[in-house]
Order: sequence, then C-alpha cells, then structure tokens
Amino acid sequence: MVKLVQNRSELEQTISETLKNQPDKPISLAIIDLDSLMPVNDAYGHEAGDEVLDNVKDILLSSLPPESTVARFGGDEFAAVLPDTYAEAALIPLEEIRQHFASQPAAQSVPIKMNLSIGIAAAPTHTADGKGLISAASEALFRAKSEGAGRAAIYVENRMVLKSNYYPRASLDRLSKLSKALNRTEASLLREALDNLFDSHRENL
Repeated sequence: MVKLVQNRSELEQTISETLKNQPDKPISLAIIDLDSLMPVNDAYGHEAGDEVLDNVKDILLSSLPPESTVARFGGDEFAAVLPDTYAEAALIPLEEIRQHFASQPAAQSVPIKMNLSIGIAAAPTHTADGKGLISAASEALFRAKSEGAGRAAIYVENRMVLKSNYYPRASLDRLSKLSKALNRTEASLLREALDNLFDSHRENL
C-alpha cells in the first residue's frame, strides 16, 4: 500500500532512510505540479481547488507501485518516492497518471480538464544524497514546465556542448525559427530529433 506522509520534512526523512537502508539500490523522486490551479480557484472557489488537489492525491495513492511514498510538497505540488526504481522505470507509471488525470474533468465540481507537470530524478544516477535528489527533481520539473507544461521530464545534467560546434548557421537559424513557431525550447527539439534517430536505428543499439 502506498504510504502517505504529511509534509516535506517527513518526505525528506523517508528519502534519507531509504538511501541508508538500501544503499545498493536506486531510488527515484518525482515532483508533481498541478498546472494552472490559481485560475481554477478564481473561477470555482478555493474549495473546488482543494477538491482537485484531493483528486490528484487519490490518483497517486491508487496508481503508484505499493512500496511508494506520497507527500504534499507545496501549495499545488506533490512528491512521490519510488524505491528500487530507476528514473526511466519511474517515468512509466507517472506518465500514465499524467495522461489519466488530463483525460477527464479535474474534479466533480471542476468540469474542465487540467494538466500535471512532473520532474523525475534518481539516486545514485543523478545525485548521491537526498538534498541533491530533491534539487535534481525540482530542476527536471522546471524544464518540464518551461517546455510547455503538461509533460514529464527526467533530470539531465547541464553539460550541453555549444550547438555552433556542430551545426552550420543556416541550420541554427531554422532551429530558432521552429522553436518560436512551436513555442518550445531549442534543446527539447534537439532531444526529440535524437530520440527519433535512436528509434530508427534501434536494431543497432
């Protein structure tokens, strides 16, 4: 059964204990943000907003793997700890949760559909301690929201080589134009192109 803790302090304690008790196993942390809650509070009232948050909590508790822990992380944010799970594996249930929530009215008293943005990081892949894990997951969430929100993102280290080292100016100008037209970052477009390349040559990987 998924465990529910009440605040960030209890969440940090859960992360520390998991890292200590299972030092040779991965642990993933997801920070889940409810997009555009303020307009809902303005249009339907704060009680309706609270109902939406309760709905998100219930979906997390009923849909995550039973060994997980869920916490209210902030005003409109939740966090989920998935022990013995790499970030790529954690992405699967979290993306299913994101799609499920987005496919129906946000709550009984809120007839509109809403989105979740999710940032995921893992130890020891991305960091070695609990504080670093929270920081990495928060950075991944920021990237998810900056790339359009309503999506899940896994933490990536900020070590990108200058694009000008690889691409001619004409290609970079086209990339910039496409970025503005689609309202997406250039980095996200390059990652999509790389993913498509890997998919087309999967038999060689």
